[in-house]
Amino acid sequence: MTIIEFFRHQIVSLALPSGRAIVAVSGGPDSVALLDLLVQTREAHGLDLVVAHADHGIHPDSGRVAEQVRTLATTYGLGTEIGRLELGAGATETEARVARYAWLEGARLRAGAAVIFTAHHADDQVETVLMRVLSGSGPAGLAGMAAVRGGVIRPLLGVPRADLLRHLEETGLRAWNDPANADPRHFRSWLRHELLPMLRGRLPDVDSKIQRISSQAGRDRAAWDAVLQALPELDFLAESDGISVAARSLGGYDSALAQAVILAAARRAGCQLGPARLGRVLALLRSGESGSRVPLGSGWTAELGFGRLHIRRGVPTSKHSAWALEGRTGQGSWGRWTIRWAVAAVPDHQERTGMSAWFTFDPLTVRDWSPGEKLRPIRGSGRRLVVRCFQELKVPRSRRLAWPVLAQDQEIIWIPGVCRSDALVPAGGTEALRVDAEHP
Repeated sequence: MTIIEFFRHQIVSLALPSGRAIVAVSGGPDSVALLDLLVQTREAHGLDLVVAHADHGIHPDSGRVAEQVRTLATTYGLGTEIGRLELGAGATETEARVARYAWLEGARLRAGAAVIFTAHHADDQVETVLMRVLSGSGPAGLAGMAAVRGGVIRPLLGVPRADLLRHLEETGLRAWNDPANADPRHFRSWLRHELLPMLRGRLPDVDSKIQRISSQAGRDRAAWDAVLQALPELDFLAESDGISVAARSLGGYDSALAQAVILAAARRAGCQLGPARLGRVLALLRSGESGSRVPLGSGWTAELGFGRLHIRRGVPTSKHSAWALEGRTGQGSWGRWTIRWAVAAVPDHQERTGMSAWFTFDPLTVRDWSPGEKLRPIRGSGRRLVVRCFQELKVPRSRRLAWPVLAQDQEIIWIPGVCRSDALVPAGGTEALRVDAEHP
């Protein structure tokens, strides 16, 4: 089987969403080969490819490499996203990687793409697993990189570096070799050029053994993912910004099982927990204090609320500026929320907790809410505190801070998904302003 045939089969097996896709191209041999393989298998995946290149601003030739990537994309008839990160010569491997992925995610959003392709291959996987062994990673970490993780796609994990270099030679493509990749001051470079060659000299099959470790750990990780769904009393829920489980059930497990479940649940959310942070979650669980939170690093937080343990990213700490719904149709953003509006026929019945609501044609504003504010629920009696509405729907305290409301003058008339007020309600069958709220 040729490398193109293997790649075509791999791409089809991933069942990727259609539409636009970002291809991360550094200009090095691996990513140039990935781009060519994606172009040559267009009939199999049908994706609209956009080449994205992050110029770290570390090497003096980085600007020239960016232009080479742009030229290569042009020869394929592809659009480009080029960004300069200005990290400087003193940036570490970790700093460069974090900045690169943050920029790539921004490029994905700007391009309206569903996924990001990266060129990690079989040799990278061996190096990753060995690095994690040496850093004392737990069993799940030894699975290495996944072919699909969120919106990041790695279709070359089954392809050795030597096959990619051979493909470049056969196609006559040129690539840039970053000197940093051979600098032993970088841990991965030292491992690649010094440690692994020494191990291979003593143990010729060391790569296959490390790959076996990765495969076994991957099966174990998949099994724990299945356990989350197989324990009905755990009531595992994947949420837009993390996960949650039934705290009382989890607290009833013996310590070893509780720890394994917490690690698996956090991993499903994309949060990696070490021993210290795992200890914080266990202490939070034992405290049983609803509304309490502990930080888990990198923007992650664990919180107890309404009998559930939540692990989520990005607990908000600031408010947004209010803005008006202008015109008879439009769209706007409020943090991670999207608000859309258009003229539409009014149904006979509006849901109090719906994510869509219909209003008479009056000036409306999207804004934040303040403690003490109230509204009068549709088909209800009396005025109710906004915070009470959130409590009735069991919305955790940390999520309420970033929840928008719709107001007319100073009066709140809608909390999307939580409570529709009895104000500005048009008659059924008439035309009115339909407002839809979406939260990823």
